[in-house]
Amino acid sequence: MSNGQAKPITVLIADDHEMTRQGIRNALNHAPDMKVVGEAQDGDEIKQLVASLRPRILLLDLVMPKLSPTELEKWARENYPETITLILSAHDRDAYLSNMMDAGAAGYLCKNKKAEQLIVAIRRAASGESLFDEEQFLRAKRWREEVGNKLNQLTRRELEILKLLAKGYDNAAISQELTITIRTTTYHITNLLKKLGLKNRQEAAIWALKHLSDNLEESTG
Repeated sequence: MSNGQAKPITVLIADDHEMTRQGIRNALNHAPDMKVVGEAQDGDEIKQLVASLRPRILLLDLVMPKLSPTELEKWARENYPETITLILSAHDRDAYLSNMMDAGAAGYLCKNKKAEQLIVAIRRAASGESLFDEEQFLRAKRWREEVGNKLNQLTRRELEILKLLAKGYDNAAISQELTITIRTTTYHITNLLKKLGLKNRQEAAIWALKHLSDNLEESTG
């Protein structure tokens, strides 16, 4: 901006719900030091717009088409470190919180934040401040100790099967999905139950639904 005025904080809104994007855009339009430079509704669009627009703030919802949040954040940190990611999502699971914290996001906000609170948060993030509070650090620490360490013991195949168990697949369906024999499926289930300290597949499904990311597709770190 001319006349000695500071440049506005450029913001890219990433959310697959048009009404949500509109609400955020309207809120930010009231902030004289901010400018919404683009909107994305899936992971592919986010990458394209980050690369072309170089926004200062990426305001990111976590559950969107073609999106692995942690992979996207790691990509942004490696290629466009000047863009700061601020999570704004209704999905407040500890798995997401821990993974996004580790990936390099600046903060994790729930969508019930008031417009004034969101504007203040964006300003703080744009200035280089971390917005994670003590409670979030404790939640992430507890998740890593109680869940993350157990997940790290699983092989990639066991993790795939765990996610399918959470979706209600039986052994035959898992075998067909992964193109393995039922005997191999049973072997992997036995191993993952032992590693997680669980008794049966029902407990495994409940455990996965409780502790993994909401869409069960997100990387568990």
